[in-house]
Amino acid sequence: MMPNMDPRALKKMMERMGIKNTEIDAERVVIEGRDKNIVIQPAQVTMIEAQGMRSFQISGEVSEQQKTEDKAEISDEDVRMVMERAGISDSDAARNALEESNGDIAEAIMKLQEPQ
Repeated sequence: MMPNMDPRALKKMMERMGIKNTEIDAERVVIEGRDKNIVIQPAQVTMIEAQGMRSFQISGEVSEQQKTEDKAEISDEDVRMVMERAGISDSDAARNALEESNGDIAEAIMKLQEPQ
């Protein structure tokens, strides 16, 4: 805000300039980065619209969270299906192929059927 300026006068001036402020009801904002996420909670979010562009002003308590790699959960049923379809009897090889393909059954079967 501008010092010594009435908030209502400032709002009217911004409206005349075509600038619109809207409060967004938000509890938490997460900014996802490559290595970490930035979490703002509780969050106060204001959307500012001017000249066809939208900007967001976010304030609140900031914390960072390191990203963890999501591993696909591999069930015994998936391992048996891969073994059956690929024509192998080694459950460890089937599980490894599933892990390498991030749980994609079709990709795991194709990996196991490739000539070595």
